[in-house]
Amino acid sequence: MKHLFKVLVFSMMIFSLLVGCSQTDKSSSKGNANGTDGPSGEILVLTNRTDIVDTVFQDYAKKFNEKYPDIKVEFEAITDYEGQVKIRMNSTEYGDVLLIPNEVPVQELGNYFEPLGTIDELSEKYLHVDEDAYEHNVYGIPVVVNAQGIVFNKKVFEDAGISEIPTTPEAFLEALKKVKEETNAIPYYTNYAAGWPLTQWEPNRLSIAGVEDYVNVQMANMDDPFSEGKPHYILYKLMHDIAKEGLIEEDPLTTDWESSKKMLANGEIATMVLGSWAITQIQDIAENPDDIGYMPFPYNHEGKQYSESSGDYKIGINKNSENKEAARAWLDWFINESNYALDNGGISPVIGEELPDTLASFEELGVELLRNAPAQEGQEGWVDAIDNEGEIGLFQPEFKQRIIESAIGNTDESFDDIMKDLNNKWKEARAKVTK
Repeated sequence: MKHLFKVLVFSMMIFSLLVGCSQTDKSSSKGNANGTDGPSGEILVLTNRTDIVDTVFQDYAKKFNEKYPDIKVEFEAITDYEGQVKIRMNSTEYGDVLLIPNEVPVQELGNYFEPLGTIDELSEKYLHVDEDAYEHNVYGIPVVVNAQGIVFNKKVFEDAGISEIPTTPEAFLEALKKVKEETNAIPYYTNYAAGWPLTQWEPNRLSIAGVEDYVNVQMANMDDPFSEGKPHYILYKLMHDIAKEGLIEEDPLTTDWESSKKMLANGEIATMVLGSWAITQIQDIAENPDDIGYMPFPYNHEGKQYSESSGDYKIGINKNSENKEAARAWLDWFINESNYALDNGGISPVIGEELPDTLASFEELGVELLRNAPAQEGQEGWVDAIDNEGEIGLFQPEFKQRIIESAIGNTDESFDDIMKDLNNKWKEARAKVTK
């Protein structure tokens, strides 16, 4: 879930593609040692879940082996998942099944991952399969589908006298001021030092836009997405104002992510902008899990509120794997039968599953889930390409940290200075990408 610094350029990783062409699938579906039919072999599954790899994932393997006894599953959990896996992708040795790093451009997916089917085929079964797809081929399926919004401590809100969920940026600011005045809790925790939690603000752009084609269609065809009145300006102006009003931790440069979860769970923090994936992590360490709630981003369109629905990490198969059939058996079982998504408070990627209990408040408030519409034909990957070319970092922490530094007076640049700079970078990069 972290979007970390880019450490290499994927377009130069040709070696793994060339080597991969000589690999063969050594898994077998017949003639297994015990006489049973089905795929066999040994596969390595890479995961970012260092917290449950030795417990929950071992239980998954046991259940999987009840169906596929001739496949041995090994797990490797990686703390710096993005950074380490991208380095390993310089070779062919990056596991058999893995979470696709966020920084792999869609145009490069086929160089590293096995196609799982077409968008038309898989979209009948799963949500958001178009997100890691290129030229109609799908290379990854979400392990969890997230909604976007704000995790908050309901008891802190109650103690502050806040009885209604804020539905505008102004109302949210006022709520945080009440928290500061009436309680001992930190109204909003930035997690500045960790960096990646600041990127959790970015998907809320769709809550403000209120339409599904904003990012890949409208934003891809505009030169100034950071201008006043547009979703990104409104989104990050709230971040700036929260910090400027002194509604954040005393020293954001020394924050700690793991500690912040405990602090939110026990009422020392009131709010944090995080995807719905975080709800159960915080509930699990709370003395009273019911104290932890989830609200949509505070913005509405004539009373109607929206939340972006998007895939979390996508699970894919290394195209150089020598056990592709066994790898596909694990991938399909994990998505369809492990119950991983619901167990982690997320939305199942399988079409037709009910929303988790953690999002009951969304149903009560009538929040509509939006998904990013695909790009127009010929414009696939434009937004990512512009973002990379301009070194803007939509899902990187740098410009969010600049906003915090500006707001607390650590730098001389204003919020509008930052937005102007981002607009200039976007315009120049867009001219190069779309020429």
